[in-house]
Amino acid sequence: MTADRTAASASAASVSASATSAASRAELIADTALGLLAERGMRGLTHRAVDEAAGLPLGSTSNHARTRAALLKAAVRRLAQREAEVLTPDEMPRSAEAAPDGADPVAEVDRAARVAEVDRAARVAEVADALSLALHRSLTAQRDLLIARYELALEATRRPELREFYDATGRGFREPLEAMMTALGSTEPRRHARSLVAWCEGLMFSCAAGADHDAVPDRATLRTGFTELLRGMLNE
Repeated sequence: MTADRTAASASAASVSASATSAASRAELIADTALGLLAERGMRGLTHRAVDEAAGLPLGSTSNHARTRAALLKAAVRRLAQREAEVLTPDEMPRSAEAAPDGADPVAEVDRAARVAEVDRAARVAEVADALSLALHRSLTAQRDLLIARYELALEATRRPELREFYDATGRGFREPLEAMMTALGSTEPRRHARSLVAWCEGLMFSCAAGADHDAVPDRATLRTGFTELLRGMLNE
């Protein structure tokens, strides 16, 4: 019996290690694809190029993503993951958090009351600070991701199946932003969230590929911009 349990434990450990290895390889392939998109553009992204750039045996990328469409989807998925990690949990604004799904109604009333006690200006400042940090990191430390993002966005205009997938991942960013605007007291959270996204998109494109590519705003400037936008939306 003991021998059987030992064998079962060893087998489970082997399966776990194999799954971890597969996940690590999948991330390596997707990260390399994003790097190639930023460096060489869409034409430079091939299965063979990913293998060579990642230092993997030829055929590895094809085993993970059989088709070009599958490789592009893997890149979009990884892009969304990395962009979502631009802020750590501790850096997220606390005073503008929306209620979690399934929250206890009574507890939520108490939470809402505590949030209401916080001065609106302070909450706006906290959100503006967090958003400015996220945007500044995207414009500086993650500039290559921005370029890869635009390559994928343009390709999605020509591939309906990628367009659908790209749009679905984008909703993962817009919906939390709408919830944040609701928590701040916005009367039109969806429209306001779209306006914030549009402002960020304009800055990101201008700094990554446009006229301001050599003049990235500092964090203080970005914080001021977000503060002005949020105050205007909330009629402060």
